Amino acid sequence: MEPYFAIVGCGRIAEKHAEEIKLLGNLIAVCDNNPTTADLFAQKYNAHSYYDLSEMLEKEKEINIVSVCSPNYLHPEHTIKSLNAGKHVLCEKPLAIDLISGEQMLEAAITNNKKLFVVKSCRHNPLIQHLKRSIDDNKIGKILSFQLNCVWNRPDSYFVNTWKGSKIFDGGILYTQFSHYIDVLLWFLNDEAEDFKGFRMNTSNKPIDFEDTGAISIKMRKGTLGSLHYSINAVNKNQEISLTIVAEKGTIKLGGIYMNELLYQCPEIISHSFLDTEMKNPPISSGNHQKVYDNLLKALNGEEPNLSDGISAMKTVAFISKLYQQIPL
Repeated sequence: MEPYFAIVGCGRIAEKHAEEIKLLGNLIAVCDNNPTTADLFAQKYNAHSYYDLSEMLEKEKEINIVSVCSPNYLHPEHTIKSLNAGKHVLCEKPLAIDLISGEQMLEAAITNNKKLFVVKSCRHNPLIQHLKRSIDDNKIGKILSFQLNCVWNRPDSYFVNTWKGSKIFDGGILYTQFSHYIDVLLWFLNDEAEDFKGFRMNTSNKPIDFEDTGAISIKMRKGTLGSLHYSINAVNKNQEISLTIVAEKGTIKLGGIYMNELLYQCPEIISHSFLDTEMKNPPISSGNHQKVYDNLLKALNGEEPNLSDGISAMKTVAFISKLYQQIPL
């Protein structure tokens, strides 16, 4: 299939998408409800500009893939419109910020016989993929417990004059900041959360409609116990995303700013040969958009499975939605 792309939402994250699409040579059109933003973005990437998605989908018949880079609350509307117009969709994370909208997106993909991809970029990190294979091959045995720690920096200025920080438009920091890492956790566990206990608070009085910090205990359906600590109050810069897994045959801890470093293992779970080659220069970003697009095109051509499908993404939405429901602010 020859890919012809369009982008809806011309903000900062759209730049990453456009740069990858540019390598493919087929960015046909872009859309943003701010005419100046749309026009400048289109000029930069030699594409047609639109200010209304329905108009773009109607006029640009050649488009067969739409990359949805709009604010969180618009993901369902833009994705469903694009699927109903007969386009495949790559949606930025999160898939949605409520269960009903997420289910409607999945249904639209099925109804129109189109693929729904979601940017789950951490799944493409070599270290995470290697550990996933070890788990699937039963090299570490049953996972008994886990601890996920997410500590980043989001100053008050980050939320000024933007949709971010609004419960209606943003959804919460678990959706906007940390959903990639919850996705990895669920991917490893191959399980769903049964019960949450804990606290959520806006401890530093940030100008947001939700918490800046959470301390949560989790029980999974298969009996695995774990904890989640998250905060956007790190001083000056992001501190870490770390995940500790305690299993029957071994213990392992991933860390770094993007869960991209091996901090501890006993016994050897990740081979030294892998660390000396693939991890000699660990990735410095969680983006991996090049690998996301590579997987998208190969999946559409039947060359490999869709690594970030809508059904998997919906599991993350369900996890966060249930956590927010069971632990009021």
